[in-house]
Amino acid sequence: MAKKKRIGFSFRSILIVLTVVLVGYVVYLNWTDILETLNHLQDTNVFVLLLLIPEQLFMYYACGQVFFSYLKNRQNVKKFSKGEILSISTELNFVNHAVPAGGLGGLAFLTYRLYPFNVSVGQASFLYIFRYAITTVINYLQALIAILVLLALNLIPENAMWIIPVALIMNLGVFFVLWIVVYIASSKKRTEFFSRAVEKISSTLIKIVTFGRRKHLIKSEKIKDYFADIHESVKIAKDNKRYLKKPAMWGLVYSFCEIATYWIVAISLGRPELLPFIMVGEAIGSVFDGIVPYGLYELGMAGVMIALGVDFPTATIVTVMTRVITLMFTIISGSWPYYKAIRNNK
Repeated sequence: MAKKKRIGFSFRSILIVLTVVLVGYVVYLNWTDILETLNHLQDTNVFVLLLLIPEQLFMYYACGQVFFSYLKNRQNVKKFSKGEILSISTELNFVNHAVPAGGLGGLAFLTYRLYPFNVSVGQASFLYIFRYAITTVINYLQALIAILVLLALNLIPENAMWIIPVALIMNLGVFFVLWIVVYIASSKKRTEFFSRAVEKISSTLIKIVTFGRRKHLIKSEKIKDYFADIHESVKIAKDNKRYLKKPAMWGLVYSFCEIATYWIVAISLGRPELLPFIMVGEAIGSVFDGIVPYGLYELGMAGVMIALGVDFPTATIVTVMTRVITLMFTIISGSWPYYKAIRNNK
């Protein structure tokens, strides 16, 4: 009697199906904005909008170089081709848009994707935090420059002067958080203390959620190894600061590309003068990037632009159109590379 084949779903198949569902959910959430964007396409210069295609691909590549220009200095890491850099960056951008979980989905995917190249979980986490830190700092420096330009041209309304102290406070807040992270991670004792605290907190939460049936979700050894790995990555970076020069330069390029995306849409609508307003709005809105679900980033950006004096229709149209166009481009350009990565990654 012939044995029946076992029917089941692999983890990869479940992950692909889950991603398709999440992409559908994101499109559903943005459906009204998608229709609004289609209605406003007739008001744009389509040839200018087409510049977004090479601009977005270059932005993905710049994002990848923030990671890989650092990794090439590590002897244990396998070499990346330019095609792999662009592909992984495109996939990462796809995940960050498709999975409405702030930056956590992107971090998990980057860790999974870089594992075959001998990049540990701690190293991937360090690079992900470093990318976010460098681009956030650059965004705020650009915002301060833009504020100075707007002040010099007397373009900030009196009732919007609160933007200046808010931007300064957020700057200080970002630098303080980064200092805390580096302060903890640069010391082995502080890192071990922090890992024990994380272990205790996670164990307590697991006990509460499972009503005492489970004490741990992740083994304590893995938590210790994870934070020890981050500590080692930070120590290497501090001892070899030259390793950070190229990633920082690529972070500058990537940050300007983020602003350029909105600016190209503004230019297509005949409003190139919105650049400094976009720079301030993008910097303040980016504080939500990576820590909150997709959508609040654009809401904060549009709100800041309106407060600075940009008329409500223009601010919302630029923000909404940019979000929809980049979302659609991300899905189209990233879905197939993501599928291949999930199917082939071991």
